[in-house]
Amino acid sequence: MNKRLIVYILGWVLIVEGAAMQLCTVTSLIYREHEGLYFLITGAVSAGLGLLAVKVKKPKNMVLYQKAGFCATALSWILLSLVGAMPFFLSGEIPNFVDAIFETISGFTTTGSTILEEVETLSHGMLMWRSLMNWLGGMGVIVFLLALIPKLGGQQNIYLMRAESPGPIVGKAVPKMRQYAMLLYGIYMGLTALELVMLLAGGMNLFDAINTSFATAGTGGFGVRNANIAAYDSYYLQTVIAVFMMLFGVNFSVYILFLSRKFLQAVRMEELWFYLGFIVFSTVVIGINIMPLYPTAYDAFHQSFFYTSSIITTTGFGIGDVNHWPMLSKSIIMVITFMGAMAGSTGGGFKIARVLLLVKEAKKEFYLLVHPRNIRKVKMDGKTVDHNVMRSTSVYLVLYIAIFIVSFVLVSIEGRDFVTSFTAVAANLNNTGPGLELVGPVGNYAMLSPLTKCVLAFDMLAGRLELYPLLLLFAPAAWKKS
Repeated sequence: MNKRLIVYILGWVLIVEGAAMQLCTVTSLIYREHEGLYFLITGAVSAGLGLLAVKVKKPKNMVLYQKAGFCATALSWILLSLVGAMPFFLSGEIPNFVDAIFETISGFTTTGSTILEEVETLSHGMLMWRSLMNWLGGMGVIVFLLALIPKLGGQQNIYLMRAESPGPIVGKAVPKMRQYAMLLYGIYMGLTALELVMLLAGGMNLFDAINTSFATAGTGGFGVRNANIAAYDSYYLQTVIAVFMMLFGVNFSVYILFLSRKFLQAVRMEELWFYLGFIVFSTVVIGINIMPLYPTAYDAFHQSFFYTSSIITTTGFGIGDVNHWPMLSKSIIMVITFMGAMAGSTGGGFKIARVLLLVKEAKKEFYLLVHPRNIRKVKMDGKTVDHNVMRSTSVYLVLYIAIFIVSFVLVSIEGRDFVTSFTAVAANLNNTGPGLELVGPVGNYAMLSPLTKCVLAFDMLAGRLELYPLLLLFAPAAWKKS
C-alpha cells in the first residue's frame, strides 16, 4: 500500500478544508461575530499541518491501486469530519463533542440530520459552515483534488474517483481523469450559481440564498431557518428549490453528454427515464392521496412534488410535517428514501442504477428457469453489463442489508418506537436526513443517546462512501503488505 501517497492526499484535504473555513471567517467578520476567530485558528492549524504533510517528503510514486485508493478516501472523510467539528465545539455553539461530530458528518455526507433544535441561534459563520460542508461533500473533496493536483489526476488513479463517486459504475465521458473532474466541478458550480441567481430573483436575501444554494447543490438539506424551507412563504422559491434538487439528483454524465452534443446518448439512458418517471408517478399518487388535507389541488401537488424531489434526491428539505399524511403517502416516501437518486449525482440512497440492475438480473433468472438452455445477458442502455459489476451490485445489497440490520438492533437498545428507530437508520444510511415520528421533518436527533448518534454517524459515512471504503478500514488484511 502506498502509505506515503495516502499521507500526501490527507495533507491536501487539510489544506482545502482550512482554506474553505476562511469563507466562514469572512462571513463572521461581515456580521461582526467573534466566532470567526475559531474558523481562523482551526483553518490555519489545519492548513499548516496539511502543508507539513505535503512538503516534508513528497511521494515519488503517485499511483494508488484499489485497496489504497479506498482507504485514502475513507480516511480523508473521517479527517474532514474531525477537523470540521472543531469550530462548533471550540466556540461552544455545540458544546457536546459527540453532537459536534454528528452534525459535521451529517454536513459533509450531505445527510442533513441535525441535533440542533434552534438553528437560528447559531452565528452566521456557523450557519455558513454547515451549508458549505453540504456543498463540499456533494461532489466530494477527493474529486476536487483530482481536478486540482495534476499528477494525482492521472488516469491510473480512477480508484479514488470510484471510492467517492456514488453508483455501481463510474463512467467517463471524457478521456482524462483530471479533465473529467474539472468538468464535473464546472457543471456543479454552474448549477449552484444558476440557482443562486433564481433565488435572489425571487426575493430571498443574499445570505439565505447562498446557504440554500449550497445545501441544495450538495443535496444536503441544511437550512438556516428553524422552519426550514417553509420559512420562505413563496411558491416560486419552493418550486425553484424543488426543481434544482431534482436536477442535482441527475447523473452528471447526462450533463456532460449534453455539453458534448451527444443528445441521443443522453436521452437513451434508462436510469434517467426511470428517475424522472418515478418522480412523476410518486408526485401524482401522493398528490391525489393527500388532496383532502389541503385547501386546493395545487397545494397538494406542490407539497407532493417538493417532498418527492427532496426525498428521492436525499436532500431532506421540508416545508411541513409529513407525519399527518396518510399511510400510502408515507410508505411511498420510505420507498424512495431507500431507492435514492441516480448514480453519479450528488444524491444518496441505494441508487436507481442498482435497482435497475437487480431487477434485470431477476428477470434474467426467471427467463432461464423457463428456457434453461438459452443464454441471456443483462444489458443497460443497450450495452452488456460486465459480470463483475453484477457481482459487486449483489454483494453491495448483502452488505447494505447487513449494516441496516445491525444498526437497527443497536439503535433499538435505546427503546424508541419502531417507526422512529427504523426510519432513523434508513434516513442516515441513505443520507436523507429526516425520517418519521420523532426524527421527522419537524423533529431532530437531539434526544437520542450518544451510542445511537455514533451508530447513525457511522451509517452516514458508510452510505456516502458506498460501504466498501469505510468497511475496508476495519479489515486487517487491508493494511498488510501485498
